[in-house]
Amino acid sequence: MTSQREFSGHSRNLIFLLENSKYFQGGQFRKDDILMENKVVVITGANTGIGKETALDLAKRGAKIYMACRDKNRGEEARMEVIEKSGNPNIYFRQLDLASLTSVRSFAQAFKNEESRLDVLLNNAGVMMIPKCHTEDGFEMQIGVNHMGHFLLTNLLLDLLKKSAPSRIINVSSLAHINGQINKEDLNSEKSYNRITAYSQSKLANILFTRELAKRLEGTRVTVNALHPGAVNTELMRHIPKFLTFIGRPFLKLFFKTPRSGAQTQIRLAVDPVLEDVTGKYF
Repeated sequence: MTSQREFSGHSRNLIFLLENSKYFQGGQFRKDDILMENKVVVITGANTGIGKETALDLAKRGAKIYMACRDKNRGEEARMEVIEKSGNPNIYFRQLDLASLTSVRSFAQAFKNEESRLDVLLNNAGVMMIPKCHTEDGFEMQIGVNHMGHFLLTNLLLDLLKKSAPSRIINVSSLAHINGQINKEDLNSEKSYNRITAYSQSKLANILFTRELAKRLEGTRVTVNALHPGAVNTELMRHIPKFLTFIGRPFLKLFFKTPRSGAQTQIRLAVDPVLEDVTGKYF
């Protein structure tokens, strides 16, 4: 049986965790006075999670935001929410399916026809640890959406970013890149599929793309940086095995960031003037 002393010790530990849970939320970007009026921003996957929180923050700063999302109904719903909470009417939904290179090309062309500048491209959308499936173009879904779709989108919008310099490209990666390897012989994981391995590969690809593009854009005043948002309680976790979710549910609020807290790094990368010339880094 558990002794009174042991019970008391466990209780103190639990109280300590509850009282200090705010520290698991990470740093907060406090520079609310930095405005983004006359800035044009594209955020992929902006209808939920850290993407939506970033859209809301930048909207409050006066930015003109294009929320590039796959699902029209959810995208429009998120758009109206951001407008209502920010009081900024210059928020637009545009359909973009990163699992379709045709959709990526259509989005980019329509955007260039509509806008003459682009100040921030935030490649935020992603999928994580999903069952094996493929994009419209035959790529394994995680490498296809997380890297290939954003790779094409970025390249198609580069001329506009250069024209608008100083401008910023922000790629949302993950600490999972540490365990990642680019499997050149089996990029699509046809021989053997492991959802964690495939996810890690895609996140490593984000960082390698960031570093190489930063080198190629040297002197253009277009910066490229990648980031790990932390462990965030968002819809991205919906494909994690249910038994793990059930076991971990009590700890989500304690140890995982809220979407608001998880968005802080990419908000800073989009806004902070101190980082205007910082490029090729991982935050």
